[in-house]
Amino acid sequence: MNLFITGATGFVGSHIATLAARQGAKLRLLTRKTSNLTHLPKAAELVNGDLREPAGFASALQGCDAVLHVAADYRLWVPDPADMYKANVEGTRELLRLAREAGVPRVVYTSSVATMGFRRDGTIVDEKTPVSEADMIGHYKRSKWLAEQVAIEAAGAGQHVMILNPTTPIGALDTKPTPTGRIVVDFLNRNFPAYVDTGLNLVDVSEIARTHLAALERGTPGERYILGGENLTLKQILDRLAAITGLPSPKHKVPHAVAMAFAFFDENITGKLRGKEPRATVEAVRMGRKMMFASSAKAERELGFQVRPVEDALREACHWFIANGYAPKHTSSQAGLV
Repeated sequence: MNLFITGATGFVGSHIATLAARQGAKLRLLTRKTSNLTHLPKAAELVNGDLREPAGFASALQGCDAVLHVAADYRLWVPDPADMYKANVEGTRELLRLAREAGVPRVVYTSSVATMGFRRDGTIVDEKTPVSEADMIGHYKRSKWLAEQVAIEAAGAGQHVMILNPTTPIGALDTKPTPTGRIVVDFLNRNFPAYVDTGLNLVDVSEIARTHLAALERGTPGERYILGGENLTLKQILDRLAAITGLPSPKHKVPHAVAMAFAFFDENITGKLRGKEPRATVEAVRMGRKMMFASSAKAERELGFQVRPVEDALREACHWFIANGYAPKHTSSQAGLV
């Protein structure tokens, strides 16, 4: 099978590309001049290009059996959101058009659980939970929601497009790291003195990768599939990390109002005045007021997705971050992280 994959240099995409190569697929991977190519399969064909200008790599889609569109501009703080919309929304629209023109039979679009209709009361949501653009907090969520609508519209017009909605992935090779990975890195570096009352769904990144490839055969065009794992409060996540590493879990809970005040200060001083990415953003704190708890029952039924306990993925993440210098080495007889 010939696969064209965007986002293969990212966290989720690198796992998908590696697994696809292991299964014998021939790969064409979209990269940029600034991309870190360390974790890409050696035999893959690299295609230089940019999602903001998809026409530049249109010829690479010829002869492909499927496109896995995993790439996205994933930032919770951007000084100018125009590029984010150009890449996430218009880039998706153009890529789907080019795939149609090239006769690519199947497309898997990687959306995000951020497009779901989460509630503050911890209600477990699924693909049928009502949601609208007005529910999207911040430019990243809004851009992914709009891009998802583009994919749904393409499927409605007859294109074989399936939509996967991963929750918050965890595991090795999180080089950037992602916001979820930063939780682990900050914990390992003892930079987590307190926590806020929020909740996430954590999922093993390797299961996300496996299901992307399974969706090529089993997914229904136009359908959305949540790929998630365990629903955990932030405190429960930190407690799990404490059990894995032997490091103490924070005991002090910070009210959302205090977190919002800190984020407002950090965003305006660090972000707007100094031009650096703030550690906390108003958008992130606003999102944190909602418990991002979700069900993956549909993906389990239709795609063979498996909800796995998250401890192994958390342990792999800790080991990888420590081994690669994101945090100091320390002794943990329980986890064997040294």
